[in-house]
Amino acid sequence: MASSAYGIDLGTSNIKIYAKGEDHIFSAKNMIAIQNKNILFAYGDSAFEMYEKAPDNIHISYPLCNGVIADIKNMQNLVKCFINDLCKGNIKPADYYIAVPHDVTEVEQRAFFDLVKNADVKAKKVMVVEKAIADGLGMDIDVKNSQGVLVVDIGYDTTEVSILSLGGIVLSRLIKVGGQKFDDAIRNAVRKEFNLIIGGKTAEKVKIALRELEATGNPAVVYGRDIVTGLPVEREIPTDLVKNALKEHFDTVIDHIKVILERTPPELAADIYRHGIYLTGGASQVAHLDELISEGTGLKVNMAENPIASVALGLAKVITDDNFRSVAYVFSGNGGKG
Repeated sequence: MASSAYGIDLGTSNIKIYAKGEDHIFSAKNMIAIQNKNILFAYGDSAFEMYEKAPDNIHISYPLCNGVIADIKNMQNLVKCFINDLCKGNIKPADYYIAVPHDVTEVEQRAFFDLVKNADVKAKKVMVVEKAIADGLGMDIDVKNSQGVLVVDIGYDTTEVSILSLGGIVLSRLIKVGGQKFDDAIRNAVRKEFNLIIGGKTAEKVKIALRELEATGNPAVVYGRDIVTGLPVEREIPTDLVKNALKEHFDTVIDHIKVILERTPPELAADIYRHGIYLTGGASQVAHLDELISEGTGLKVNMAENPIASVALGLAKVITDDNFRSVAYVFSGNGGKG
């Protein structure tokens, strides 16, 4: 039976969709491959498989950039393809709930709303939910009470630092540091130290494996192209090099958390001191990040159980629990909520 409501979290790297009545979150790479400028060649995980390997006539891209929609036409195609897959080719009228970052312009917020409305997925109504509030709900925080909650969502392109209270956002800051910057830092360090060019996927694998490599005491084994000879080679990369490469970006995240804390009203600051920081988002799982945030702020860090899907799990609560329906709103042209 087709669902009557969907919750969509458009991440730069992954799209997560909750379908009402399903007990799992659909997740796929938010990528599209276009052949000869106008033919849909692949999308989702299969497009990601081709990434950094495709010939010139196949263009592979992320339609989202820095947390906002950069290519609305391709993003609409992707949403339609994924919803079509979930419905097994039989799209029926449904309500859509979409998570939107808080600290972006009204035009950028409107693009999320228009995207679903115009994606040819038979949207009966499109409701908007602030991403940070969906995050809080997805981590089982009661966002509607008067307790101050600090949520840090570290994604692929951006980090969103938000203070929540009474079902709204008191303060929020979106910074352009995330998993991709971490990958780039690893690539640059390997290039500088070993004269070796590695791909983004390789850097990401090293980043994900860092905790395990440190536990076993093994170096990271990477394959790439030697700058001097131009030939493909294998190299062992020490974990300390990776750790030091990441530290600068970790410090940037910590500095922005401190800026938000400095601007937090004292009563809410007292709540945050008691509860600590709630950390989520795919890139939050990188080794040592939680420890360094805790050291840098003097607060305990609560890790999300399912950091990649926390926004989608929050949207699921908004869809299924009437108590939280009020955090969703219809986007209007005059300053957001309508």
